[in-house]
Amino acid sequence: EKTNPDQLELPLFNEAEITADAKVEEPTLETITYKRKKSVGQRDAKLENLPTETIHYRLAEEEQVCLCCGGTVHEMSTEIRREIKIIPAQVKVVEHVQHIYSCRQCEREGIETPIVTAKMPTPIYPKSLASASAMAYIMNQKYVEGMPLYRQEKQLERFGVYLSRQTLANWMIYGATNWLSILYKRMHELLLENDILHADETTLQVLAEPGRKADSKSYMWMYRTGRDVPPIILYDYQTTRHSKHPKAFLKGFKGYLHVDGYAGYHELKDVELVGCWAHARRKFDEALKALPANVDKTSSTAAEGIQFCNQLFQIERQISEKFENCTPEQRKEYRLEHSKPVLDAFLAWLKTKRPQVPPK
Repeated sequence: EKTNPDQLELPLFNEAEITADAKVEEPTLETITYKRKKSVGQRDAKLENLPTETIHYRLAEEEQVCLCCGGTVHEMSTEIRREIKIIPAQVKVVEHVQHIYSCRQCEREGIETPIVTAKMPTPIYPKSLASASAMAYIMNQKYVEGMPLYRQEKQLERFGVYLSRQTLANWMIYGATNWLSILYKRMHELLLENDILHADETTLQVLAEPGRKADSKSYMWMYRTGRDVPPIILYDYQTTRHSKHPKAFLKGFKGYLHVDGYAGYHELKDVELVGCWAHARRKFDEALKALPANVDKTSSTAAEGIQFCNQLFQIERQISEKFENCTPEQRKEYRLEHSKPVLDAFLAWLKTKRPQVPPK
C-alpha cells in the first residue's frame, strides 16, 4: 500500500528521457567485477560469464613500415575496447527430410520389398509449423515479456513470417496442455513435499467462457514454496472461491500455510495456518484512507496500527541487510530480541482499542 507520488506520472513514451543521466559513467569490466565482489551473494549475471567474441585489428603487411626511417615495425602492445553485442531474434525454416530405403534386388526379383525408414524426431505439434523453440518464444513473449499476441503477430510479419494470432493462441494452448502440464504435475508433487507453503487467491474475469457471462467473477489461486527451498509457484484457475479448491489442491500437504484471513482455509486438515502481516496492515491502511478529509490522520487509531506494522517491517529489512544469508534460526533469534517486544506492545494496544471501534 506504499504510494510514491512519482508513480502518478507513468513514463510510457518519455521513459528514456526521464531516466537518462549524462553524469552516470559507463561501467567497465573492472568496476563491475569490483562491485560484485563487494556485494557477496548477488545473483546478477556477471559480464565475464558471457560468451566473448574477439576481433583483432592489425596493420596490413605493407603498412607495417616506420614513418620515420622506413624500417619494419613490430607489435609492442594492444588496446582493448569492450562492448555488449545483442543479436535480435532470427527466424528460419528447418526442413526435416526423412530418407526412405528399399532393396533393388528385392524390387527386381523378390515377391516383397522391405522398406526401411530413417528415424526422425516427432513433431512438437503434428501438422503444424510450430517447433519447440518457436512455441517457447511465443509463450515467453506473452507471459514473461507481456507482449500480447496481436503485437507478436505484427512483429513476426516484420520478420517475413505471417502467422495469425489465432494460430499463435492454438500453439500456446496445445503446448500448455500437452507439454507444460507434465512439468506442472511434477512441480505440484514437489510442492506438496514441503512443510511451508504460501497461498492466496485473487479475482479475475474470463471472456467468452462457455456457460458463463463475461462479467462473472472467477478466481486465480496461487501456491508457492517458502524462501529456503528452490521456488515453485503454481496457479490454479477456478470459477469460485469455495474452500474445496485449496482442499483439493493441497491434498496430502502437512505443515504451515501462510495465508490471509479468508475463512475458506480453516477447513484444511493437518495444516497450521500462519497469518500474513501485509494483509493485517492493509486493514489499517484501508481504514486510514476511509477517514474524512478534515480528520487528522496522523493521530488516528488506524495510523497507530500502521506504525506497529511498520516497525515489524523495518526489523525484517534489518534482517535482510545484516544477515543476507542467515539461517532460519538466526532470523528467529533476532526476531525474539527485536520483534517480540513490538508484538507484545501491539497486542496490548489491540486489546485496549478493540472495544472502542466497530466490529469490522
